[in-house]
Parts: sequence; C-alpha cells; structure tokens
Amino acid sequence: MTTAGPNTVETQTVHFHSGDTLIPGYVAAPTAVGTYPAVVVIQEIFGVNGHIREVTERIAAEGYVAISPHIYHRQVQNFEVGYSEADTALGRHYKVNTQADELLQDIQGAIAYLRHHHGIQGDKAGCMGFCFGGHVAYLAATLPEIGATASFYGAGITQLIPGGGAPTVTRTPEIAGTLYAFFGTDDPLIALAEVDEIEAALIAAQVPHRIFRYQGATHGFFCDLRDSYDPAAAADAWEQVKTLFTQNLKGLDPTSNSLR
Repeated sequence: MTTAGPNTVETQTVHFHSGDTLIPGYVAAPTAVGTYPAVVVIQEIFGVNGHIREVTERIAAEGYVAISPHIYHRQVQNFEVGYSEADTALGRHYKVNTQADELLQDIQGAIAYLRHHHGIQGDKAGCMGFCFGGHVAYLAATLPEIGATASFYGAGITQLIPGGGAPTVTRTPEIAGTLYAFFGTDDPLIALAEVDEIEAALIAAQVPHRIFRYQGATHGFFCDLRDSYDPAAAADAWEQVKTLFTQNLKGLDPTSNSLR
C-alpha cells in the first residue's frame, strides 16, 4: 500500500483472459469507494518488477485503477529480473518472441477485466509503457479502447513490429486518441532521426500529440533503479503524464481542476 499521490491505494495480483490464455496482472486501485479511469502500464524487458509495480501504484494514487499485465506469460511465468547484462539478455530473448496481435489482445483483456471488476469511469482507457513497453504502448494506441498514451523511449517503432511485418510507425494513422512520447537525446538505442520520423508520422496522421526530448537523458531515464536515471527529466515527464491522463481520461483541466 502506498500514499505517493492524493489517494491511498491497495494492490493485488489478478488473472484475466487474453483470448484462450489466462494472464496475470498487477492491479493497483484507490481504496476510496468510487469509479476511476483505467490505465494499463506496460513493462520494460525486465518484466513486472519492482519499478513497474511502483509506477502502477503511482498512477493509482493519482485517481486511476491501473493494471500491469505480464506480457511474457506465454513464454515464462512471473518473469521479473534486475538490470544486469545477463538480465538484459534474458529480457531481450523473450521480447523477440512476442507477437503484436497477442500483445494487443493482452491489453484488451486487461481493460476488460478492469471494466468488469472495477466499473471503470469512461469508455476510454489510458496506456503507458517503458522501453519495449514504450513500443508496445505506441502499438496499443491503435486500439479503439485507448484514449491517451504515454510512450517512454520505445525503441524500434520505426524499424519493426513484434512478430514481424511493417514497422509499428506505419500504423500511426490508426491512432484515435492523444499520444505523448518521451525520449532522451543521448539514448544509444533510439537515434534522433527516429524520433523525428515518429513525430512526422504523427503530424501527417493528424494525431494529437506531444514529443518530449530531454537533453542529456539516456535510455531508462525514468527508472530510479537504473544508472541512467535522470531525476529532472523523470520529474517533468511524470507531470506531463498526469496532465495527459487528467485531460483525456478525466476530462479535467489540470490547471483549474474543472471540466473542460
């Protein structure tokens, strides 16, 4: 239980259906009685580890019911590692065996679970993801259920799609909600030209969006358990995420706390 935001939250691990597969998910929700918008939090390659659980709790503390699905579950159960070179290699091994249609199915299943068990507010959910999860979040933005997306340093968006096919960026015209994307200018995994390509695709498709480029920040800058953590970039990005979800999921103006 945490009180990192305005709301105290409670957590649990649940299981939900993704097609014919039962997938675990880490759920955090405010303890106060009420209905809240849903947000799906997508893991890095390191699984639903302590950092991802904390982010899920932080989102819930802001007045959302949040769930982080175990997207590697078809390959390995309860995957959770740290940030060593061996952990990174293992996480990448499972990443390359994921499939876009299964990932989207997992996210839809997670939202359906929250809608059934928590009576979530509104007809649109939010999604945020980090690293590989940032790529998956960009892909998830194409789902009709997603109204707001926060994609953190998603590598490969302009180059590939999980499981093979045209790169995820080519699906940008399918995005119907608002998308914020966060990048570090010193990220060795994402060239600045790729960020420009993503921005150009969003502009061409007339997707409501904002691109944040943090000078000097590198890959993983939001995670305070990694050497790449950048406190200033992480703090600003968190405020931007809160604004994104407040405006698009709660229908509030974050500066006045009143309906738009």
